Amino acid sequence: QGHGAKGDNIYEFQIEFLEPVEPKPVCRVTQRQLNITVQKKESNWWERLTKQEKRPLFLAPDFDRWLDESDAEMELKVKEEEKINKMKIESRVPKDPFKHLKKGYLIMYNLVQFLGFSWIFVNMTVRLFILGKDSFYDTFHTIADMMYFCQTLAFMEIMNSLIGLVRSPLIPTLLQVLGRNFILFVVLGSLEEMQNKPGVFFVFYFWSIIELFRYPYYMLSCIGIEWKPLTWLRYTAWIPLYPLGALAEAVCVIQSMPIFSETGKFSLGLPNPLNVTIQFSFLLQICLIVLFLGLSVNIRHLYKQRKQHLGPKKRKMK
Repeated sequence: QGHGAKGDNIYEFQIEFLEPVEPKPVCRVTQRQLNITVQKKESNWWERLTKQEKRPLFLAPDFDRWLDESDAEMELKVKEEEKINKMKIESRVPKDPFKHLKKGYLIMYNLVQFLGFSWIFVNMTVRLFILGKDSFYDTFHTIADMMYFCQTLAFMEIMNSLIGLVRSPLIPTLLQVLGRNFILFVVLGSLEEMQNKPGVFFVFYFWSIIELFRYPYYMLSCIGIEWKPLTWLRYTAWIPLYPLGALAEAVCVIQSMPIFSETGKFSLGLPNPLNVTIQFSFLLQICLIVLFLGLSVNIRHLYKQRKQHLGPKKRKMK
């Protein structure tokens, strides 16, 4: 029904197509016209549109959308050529014969680390609920073996980055792994007086919470799975945990300085006639500066990653 020169009228027409079509056409009404899309039942070429050889007078071709058989063949040929060229380009790229082996190794590495840090976190949490503050003082003796295992294994992350097995930049990885192992093996592991300090609990606890999100995220990434809540935690949890972890590490370093000075452990004595001794506590002061410089480098790197993964997506201009 429409309004024309002769007022409101009902318009109708009938077309008997050459071959069967879908019974329900798609209709779209605009201010200017009525568009009716009729779909063929079988995708093949017709000699003409209607059964009657002569085209109805009210039908006119829309040459902007017209496509004859020769044009379609040319279009199909172009698409096939593009597909062949794409396959040729892909065939030139050398395939990595160890791709699946590398992926399997990365999945197993991240899984083992996740299980290790999960054990540490659950063990410490249960002990905290049962023993309360008393669990602070024997954390090292109950957790250290597993932490030694996980942090020793973490040296593989430096190697993975160095040989290009993962895309992680080398410097932030190097700072984190070496910094943690220095705290664990030198500051805590070499001094029995430090192993009963409450600071050990907080260092281990913050380390384990961070890794609960990091390793499963990388493990799922290896098989092309992205779980949005885990991605958000991976690139958000570090905001409070990294500074708190660094603060706990700094407290342990500061508490160890007088102990290293009294015992003279790791102090370096120069030969006569200088007869000068470089106290290890002095080196620890330098390590404190490096610790906070490394923290700033890691935070900057993680902030860039957070913007990349969680920032607003750039829209392409049409």
